[in-house]
Amino acid sequence: MGTVRLRRPLDSGGDGVVTLPSHSDTPTSAQAGYRHELYPYAGRDEFLQGTVGFIQEALDDGEAVVVAVPEDKASLLRSEVPEDGTVRYVDTSAVAHHPGRLIGAWQDWIKEHAAGGRPVRGIGESPWDEVRSPAQAEQLRYHEWLLNKAFADGPAWWLLCPYDTAGDNAGLEQLSRCHPQIRSGGRSTPCKDYDPQAPFDFVQLSHPCDPYEEFIYASGDLPALREKISACAEQLGLADRRLRELHLAATEIATNSIRHGGGHGTLRTWSEDQRLVCEFRDAGYIANPLAGRHRPTSTQAGGRGLWLAHQLCDLVEIRSTPDTGTTIRLHTSLTG
Repeated sequence: MGTVRLRRPLDSGGDGVVTLPSHSDTPTSAQAGYRHELYPYAGRDEFLQGTVGFIQEALDDGEAVVVAVPEDKASLLRSEVPEDGTVRYVDTSAVAHHPGRLIGAWQDWIKEHAAGGRPVRGIGESPWDEVRSPAQAEQLRYHEWLLNKAFADGPAWWLLCPYDTAGDNAGLEQLSRCHPQIRSGGRSTPCKDYDPQAPFDFVQLSHPCDPYEEFIYASGDLPALREKISACAEQLGLADRRLRELHLAATEIATNSIRHGGGHGTLRTWSEDQRLVCEFRDAGYIANPLAGRHRPTSTQAGGRGLWLAHQLCDLVEIRSTPDTGTTIRLHTSLTG
């Protein structure tokens, strides 16, 4: 496929312009509220065709665009659509591999770019080809599902999520359950696999790797809990700032167990795939699936513990039901 350019290019170059079809019958983000759309593609050309077409629609409708994709994809798009006051490329390096930070990042990006009162569209692609563990892949997929809840009652905007199929039919089917709309040939249709009433289909947590350490904690045991984590961390070479951050996150989670989980909990620690995993189990229940995903306000009385854990750890897994209680796993990389 030849170079894909906007009909109304943002730069001065007009050579090689490919006219993309108009989509005036597609609702704008201002008309449709929050729209969350999956865009399956295969390879570079299809990526550009779909994303440049999406940006063209936004510009035709007077909307701004925020692009949050891996750097290699951002470079492709910049060659066709340079950044200006309408189209902005954001640096995702601090959040792309940390699913618990992504909703807060999108809230910041949208708020900043919508300051002029214009409707906003987003293009967001996770680094699926660089996923570091099955747990991270699961949490990235969970993030896509949570987006529908996080922005259901917020300002109107439209998020396109490109996904390179590369023969991954199972992954595409799983992501289809997280997106109300799917895009093909420049058109949006309802995703037949998406059920707004269905709970997220979590994969069962893996068993702790042997050998693992176990410690039952209650009120007054937080110093001992940190010592248990330090003993495990030092054997694995985790120290200094990263260990202090883990101590802070672990203290917050254990404190929540003591206050809201029956007064006590169980800590397990082990190493797995170049990560230190700290697991906390208690009898409490976290009813809000978005707990810890929104940045706490300055006047908020509580709710900072899970948010801090997402900021300080490389990955946070949460499983919570009224019948089985809560399990939280904090993952800290041992490789940097």
